[in-house]
Amino acid sequence: MSRGVLRVYLGSAPGVGKTVAMLSEAQRRSERGTDVVIGVCESHGRAFTASMMAGIESLPLRPVTHRGSALSELDVPAAIRRRPDVVLVDELAHTNAPGSPHEKRWQDVDDLLDAGIDVISTVNIQHLESLNDVVESITGVRQLETVPDEFVRAADQVELVDMSPEALRRRLAHGNVYAAEKVDAALANYFRVGNLSALRELSLLWVADRVEEGLTRYRADQGITDSWPTRERVVVALTGGPEGKALLRRGAQIASRGSGGELIAVHVTRADGLVAAEIDEMESLRRLTGELGGTFQTVKGDDTAQAILALARGVNARQIVIGASRRKRWQEVFSPGVGQRVVEASGDIDVHLVSHDWTRSVRAPLRFGPELGRGRSIAGWLLAIVGTPILAGLLFVTDGWHDLPLEVQLFLLLTVCTALVGGLWPALAAAVLSSGLINWFFTDPLYTLTISDPQNLVALLVFLGVALAVSSVVHVSERRAATARAASRETAALASSAESLLGEEDQLQALLLQAVDFFSLDSAAVLSRAGVRDEWAVVAATEGFDVSQVRRASVQATVDEERTLVLFGRVLTGDDRRLVSAFTSRAGAILRRVELVREAARAKALAKDSRARTALLAAVSHDLRTPLASIKAGASSLRAKDVSFSEADRADLLESIEESADKLTGLVANLLDMSRLQSGAVTPRLEAVAPHEAIDDMTELLETNGPVRSTLSADLPLVDADRGLLERVLANVLENAQRHSSGEVVVTASPMSDRVQFRVVDRGPGVPRDGKETIFAPFQRFGDTPQGNGVGLGLAVARGLMEAMNGTITAEDTPGGGLTIVLELPRTEPVRNVAARKSWS
Repeated sequence: MSRGVLRVYLGSAPGVGKTVAMLSEAQRRSERGTDVVIGVCESHGRAFTASMMAGIESLPLRPVTHRGSALSELDVPAAIRRRPDVVLVDELAHTNAPGSPHEKRWQDVDDLLDAGIDVISTVNIQHLESLNDVVESITGVRQLETVPDEFVRAADQVELVDMSPEALRRRLAHGNVYAAEKVDAALANYFRVGNLSALRELSLLWVADRVEEGLTRYRADQGITDSWPTRERVVVALTGGPEGKALLRRGAQIASRGSGGELIAVHVTRADGLVAAEIDEMESLRRLTGELGGTFQTVKGDDTAQAILALARGVNARQIVIGASRRKRWQEVFSPGVGQRVVEASGDIDVHLVSHDWTRSVRAPLRFGPELGRGRSIAGWLLAIVGTPILAGLLFVTDGWHDLPLEVQLFLLLTVCTALVGGLWPALAAAVLSSGLINWFFTDPLYTLTISDPQNLVALLVFLGVALAVSSVVHVSERRAATARAASRETAALASSAESLLGEEDQLQALLLQAVDFFSLDSAAVLSRAGVRDEWAVVAATEGFDVSQVRRASVQATVDEERTLVLFGRVLTGDDRRLVSAFTSRAGAILRRVELVREAARAKALAKDSRARTALLAAVSHDLRTPLASIKAGASSLRAKDVSFSEADRADLLESIEESADKLTGLVANLLDMSRLQSGAVTPRLEAVAPHEAIDDMTELLETNGPVRSTLSADLPLVDADRGLLERVLANVLENAQRHSSGEVVVTASPMSDRVQFRVVDRGPGVPRDGKETIFAPFQRFGDTPQGNGVGLGLAVARGLMEAMNGTITAEDTPGGGLTIVLELPRTEPVRNVAARKSWS
């Protein structure tokens, strides 16, 4: 059985008419004799939609009861048993009622399709899963019902139902979408012109992407390689040279001329994996491509021109931007440049050769083997200039022991050895010089440049050709081997650097030490510009670095737009300078990671503040309401003229008002203290304070709240504290203990080596081990349940004030049950002749 066909009407916004379009298609098919039924479709009270549903058979819905409410859902088994040709299923993203076979309606549709039944459905653009966050950022409304993009993309047909924002708002105003009482709110919020325009653009782009996918499949199936100009795609070819940024900006300008233009940057590397461009330069080009809204791709290929054209045709690009050649004209006579070859093979793709400041400005001198090193280059030239005459002399002296074939082979061997030692150019010199010496000394007539025997002429020409070919092959092979060794060294350096940096706390400092060790340098640093002149700020540096000597640095390499890597010491070779780019890229990555960590920390702090504010609002909304209600009720009762109160009743009401006002005062005081602590505005005035006096000042508070017994030693030393803050701490701790204790609260104090320890002991329910730190957090109550009045700030304020006075506060279990709060403060001088014991009850 073949799978059914799915057709989806995609709406750019609610009310554009996707359900009407689905019903119109159903009526059209019914008139042609197709068996069409309505699986589920809601008119939402719209008369026109209801009239469109008339005449089309509707399948019974499956009743579902959830929390006492009767709901109706699509009955998939009934639809399969009925087996119509087409089933209409409205609102594809709908969430089914709990207890249904599937969570989502699109899963029901999938079952119908598997049964071989065609389905026509509807969905709005805001319900697509990939666009959920985007739609929320536009409209401020998060859609809880979504459908996977893959399911909609897999539909056989997707038809966009669109309407201009102004027309949709008129429909809304006329009451054709929502009820009259909802129209004003809808127009002012979700259905604003800007919101509708953005949703419309999202839907158009989404459908355009799906059309593009279909076009790509069609061209691949039909084997079409020619470019079809359906969208303005611009491919920018980058070599890693200094002209890359100018080319990218020019390509971005071309792509932006048409709506929906795309910028694609491409860098071609060699198929053998050897990279020719500088790593930091390519990373800079990659970042710029992203900033311009384009994509960066790297492809491999020995033929750069063909690789660029293959990519352009693969992405169906219309235009290619490539920089004008930096080579001299005489060089292009022997080897056409990449730009010229791209133009010749581009076919129907437009090619822009962009001039730049470096056009034909790069000198291309003959290179005499720098890849092999200065020593090998000199040895090669000595072997060619000196070795060839010496070999000729030896052969001339021993003329009777050999003939021309052996002589030619020996000179060829010398030429190959010269290529192995010094590279191409010394080998070419040796080949030319050897051919001349062979002609002069060993071919008849001797000592002339004339060759009488044609075979000798052929042999000499063959020798010259073989010598040149072998020298070229040997040179290229050696050059690639040298490049491979450099790449291997670079890879090893990167791998070693990455491995060793994993466990380092300060990765940037460790990287600089690695650079100093790797290149055998004196010092290294990462600097940032501190002013418009040559002023530098040190981000990180190794020992011995002197920022005043930056101008004398052997290397200054750009890390990013703001920072520079500076190396002091020996002059680096070309290979070493290439490796420097690896270290700059690593330094840039480390700095970006540090910045991201800082951003994450700031975001975490903001989230913490947000949670604290939310908790504050939630707590204050409850805890302020109770005393305010009590005050309001008492004051209203006393003001009532139709009720007469006795003196006792009036006293009770006044006492209730006073107690509620005291609770409000304490609550507001804690809130202010917490605010001051979090903002760092608390500055304690430390002085010598007698603990007895601090407790004596709270006598009235302690008497009203419950029984408290204090036991203080007669020789208890003074503490270094702010007297007012200490009284607030003791008041908050004692109030918390009295609130939870089932008996009296005991306060003890004892001197320690350099501190005085206070212990507030209660006989309450206690706190679990994992909750002993939680109780000191703001807006936390033990067990997460209200225990009397307050917003859970008492102990949090106490901890903040203790820390401000260089003290500590912790929680311990009370032996036999309960909680003990331990406070410690620095001690000063001992106090004498103070009452040893005092208790209140």
